[in-house]
Order: sequence, then structure tokens, then C-alpha cells
Amino acid sequence: MLDVTRLRVIDALARHGSVTAAAKELHYSQPTASHHLARLEAETGAQLLQRVGRGVRLTQAGQLLADRAAEIIGRVDAADAELAAHVGLSAGRVRLAGFSTAIGSFVTRAVAALAADHPGLQISLTDTHPLEALDLLRAGRIDVAIVFRYDESEPEPPGVRLLHLLDDPIYLLTTRRTKSLAALRDATWIAGCERCNGHLLSVCDAEGFEPDIRYRTDDMVVMQELVAAGLGVTTIPGLALEAHRAKKIISTRLPGSHRHIYAATYGEPPDPPATAALLAALTNAATA
Repeated sequence: MLDVTRLRVIDALARHGSVTAAAKELHYSQPTASHHLARLEAETGAQLLQRVGRGVRLTQAGQLLADRAAEIIGRVDAADAELAAHVGLSAGRVRLAGFSTAIGSFVTRAVAALAADHPGLQISLTDTHPLEALDLLRAGRIDVAIVFRYDESEPEPPGVRLLHLLDDPIYLLTTRRTKSLAALRDATWIAGCERCNGHLLSVCDAEGFEPDIRYRTDDMVVMQELVAAGLGVTTIPGLALEAHRAKKIISTRLPGSHRHIYAATYGEPPDPPATAALLAALTNAATA
């Protein structure tokens, strides 16, 4: 039978690319981590690692086991969290992942309120993009994912449940007043993350043109600074403008354009008590 502790080591190795970094994450010495990997190879009878210079890399068998290890560890951690939650909110645990502009606004308020109401509850928070958050959710490594989607975005994977929190309006950022999006058909454009880029292409297509995208960044502060420097124009969500607003930019709300923000959970209801308490806190903070 595979040992979960050793599976954690190969999972950490796959994510960090080195035994030293994996050992550091798991609070092991490097020899201890190497011993666990050697024992894992003995248990499986497969060569999992290949030496490359001073380091190692996963073989095809090693990568296969690492992928399965991530799923197994996620489910073990999820079961542990659910059992802990049933002890009560004084001893439970809940894990949350979300994107930066949400964390910088209503998510922080929700987590602070939950921590104040239930000081014994262990709450963890990870800053990541929606697609990565959904992967963590499906792997059982988090309990709630804060995600956004546009009307034209691809649907979420099967088993993901969405709780609508708010609609975030989209703004056009320029350095000069403009009457419409169509007036910028010849402008240089700045594109954001994958989902935001898809929405930009969609709204420009509705105006009859394809944007000339020359800059790409998922950092919304950088996007604003590029606009302020006169290097292009872009669209940006309202929460990003609340978090940071560069000088010399002009924001114009795009009518009918917004992104939908949700709290995502995985699996059939009911949710564990700690997860349900977090969803309630998120709903209150978002509507406030």
C-alpha cells in the first residue's frame, strides 16, 4: 500500500522541481525527503526519478504517480477538513482560494468577519486565478474557490456548484475622453488574463472590429500604468479600479458589460458547517 506521507513528497517535488524545495515545504531535511522518495520507488518497483546534473527530474512513471498523488492528497485533506468541521466551528478548518481583486476587497472582509465570529476556526487563503482555483477545488485541496466568468466564458467543469455573489462592471481605460468603444478600433490595446482577453475580443467584435493587442499582462496595476503612459487602452473590472487607480487615466463604464463573481464548491450538498459559514460570510460581504 502506498504511504500518504511519501506521496506528499513526490507531489511537492513535482510542483517545485527540486528535492530541496519539496523538503522545505514539508519541513523535512533533504535526506529525509530523499529517503521517502527512495522508499516510494522500492514500494512501487518503478523508477520514479532520473538524475540530471546535481538535481533530479520525474520519469514518466514518476509524473504519473505525482499526478495521482495530488488527487489522493487532496481527497485525504478534504476528508480531514470535513471531519474536523463536524466537530464544530470551534475546531473546524476551511480553505479558500480566489483572485487578487476579490481578495483585496470583499473576500478579506468576509474572512475577517468569519475569524472574529469563530476564532477557533482555521482559515487558509490562496491568491490564484479562477482556472487554477477550480483545479485546486476539484482536487480537494481547497473547499471554496472565488471565480469570475463572463457570459461567453466556457462553463465550469461537472460537479462544480456556483453561488452568485455580485456582478462587477467593466470600464474602458483611456487617457482621453472617447464617445464609444468603436472609436478606438485603430488604437493599441492591452489585454489581461485568458478570460478577460476573451471578453475584450467579444465586446470589440460586437462593435465590428478586432483589437490590435500588443501588450499582455494579468497584473491590473501594470495595465493601468501602461494606459497612463500612453501606450494603449484597455478594459478593466470595477474591483480593480477600487483597489488601485493610476493617475492620468479616464475610466468609462461600458454599458451592459460586467463579469459575474461566484463562490464555487464541489460535490453534492450539503456543505460542511465550516464551508457553509464561509459562504454565508462571503455573501454578506459581497452584498454589503
